[in-house]
Order: sequence, then C-alpha cells, then structure tokens
Amino acid sequence: MSDFAKDNDRIDININAAAIAPENFRQYIKSLGRYNFPDPAMVDPDGIGIVAVGGDLAPETLISAYAQGLFPWFNEDDPIAWWCPEPRCVMVPTDYKPSKSLRKQANRSRWQLTLNQAFNDVIHACSLPRSDGFNDALPEGEHTWIHSEMIDAYTELHAQGFAHSIEVWDDKQHLIGGLYGLKIGGIYFGESMFHVASNASKLAFWSLMRLCEQSHVELVDCQLPNDHLLSLGAEILPRAKFLLELDTLIGSRSVKWQKDSHQSLVVSLLDKPQPWQLKV
Repeated sequence: MSDFAKDNDRIDININAAAIAPENFRQYIKSLGRYNFPDPAMVDPDGIGIVAVGGDLAPETLISAYAQGLFPWFNEDDPIAWWCPEPRCVMVPTDYKPSKSLRKQANRSRWQLTLNQAFNDVIHACSLPRSDGFNDALPEGEHTWIHSEMIDAYTELHAQGFAHSIEVWDDKQHLIGGLYGLKIGGIYFGESMFHVASNASKLAFWSLMRLCEQSHVELVDCQLPNDHLLSLGAEILPRAKFLLELDTLIGSRSVKWQKDSHQSLVVSLLDKPQPWQLKV
C-alpha cells in the first residue's frame, strides 16, 4: 500500500469525452488526475487489493483511477482507499446467458427498463444494506460504502456523462431495481445494484449485458467476486491480464449512453418482440 505522490500542479479541466479523438482518449484520461497512482504489481505484490490511500474524489481523479484499474472503496470518515484487487471479477457481455427462469420472468412481466432516468434514486437505493449484487451483505442498520461523499462524486460523473444507471419499474411506475456504474470507451465498470422485487436486479443486469453488446462495450468490470455475480456467469481474471485488456478497451470506440442523446438505443431482452425494452 502506498500514499500518493502528488503533482505540483493540478489539471483543472471539464471532462468532455465527446471532444476527444478515440485514439487519444487513453492518454488523455490517464493524464487527468492530480495524483500519480502507483503500479499495483509493485506496491501490492501479495494481491491484498489496496494500492493507495488519500487523494480526492474529483471527476478527473476518478476517471484517471478507473483508467488505470483502480476504484475507491472506503468507509465514511476514513481516508480514501484505492483498490485494484487480485484477481479481478469480470463479465464478457457476449458470453452472458440468462437462466430459463429469468426468461420466463421477462415473458410474463409488465415491468419496464430505462437508462439514465433516475440515477439519483438508484444510487441512494444502492446505498442501503443488502446482498444482491456488487456488494455483500452488511449487518442490520449499517449502510454500504456508498456514503454521501461517494454519492456526490458519482452524481457529478453522471452529470458529465460517465456514470450511468439502469432502472427497473413495476407496472405502477415504482422503482423496484437497478444498477449503476461507469463507462469509459469499451469497458463498463459496475459499481452496485439493488432490488426490492425478486429478479429485478437480475433483469437490470441482463439489460446491461445486451446494452453493452449492442454498443460495443466488450468487458464489464465487476471488481470483487461474489456468489451472486459468479452465478450470473462472471469469470475471474488475473490482475495483470485485466490491466492489459483495460489499457486497450478504454481507448476503443463505443456508442454513447446519454439520456438526452438523439440516438435510437433500444435493447430487446428476448429474441421475439416483448414489452421488455430499454428506453432512453
């Protein structure tokens, strides 16, 4: 584990990925941050996962960190801890196969899926304790690591077009499940998911896989493995292999996921026409 080496001059910039040529994007986002992130293999040879402590959650810091395979994970009021776990849990969208029971659920359900329509509601719902996704169960009464500082940081990333949410609504327009994360180039970094109705988060995850496949996102980073993710088909990669793939994917072309985009982006979960469509 290492403290940051701090640059003398901070790069203050409003991140605007749309204005950057894809071939230059990889170098651009790595140069954004105020801090020099250490090499995980050098400072964490035993694979514990924490490679740095300190810094801030400014948009440029977060984007630079994710581009180098790091993500923040820390308790409220503690110093920011930056993780790059060994091994890494990932999902290849084209390899995902929904279960028969999930297909049946989609066939008979009147639920609706949306993209980027309720990011604030989703991230706040994900901050509550549960055991259905990128987080494990917590003791009763405790919240997840998604505290107010994290919520503010990722809400800003959402405003800048990097953080995205998928929502699941019931037939009364109640939010019953969803997920959020970041998309940079051809990789999606999953942060958290939740459900208050059975299978809602699984359907959100299925729609994420289809959306990634349609928009040329080749890999979903699930960070740390857990039984739920592995049951969905996630696989384990050595950290070094993940970082090599990441370095290629962050500079690749992919379809933008803006809720105010003029693009027609519709994901049908089933092979035949169904009410299950992802709307933007």
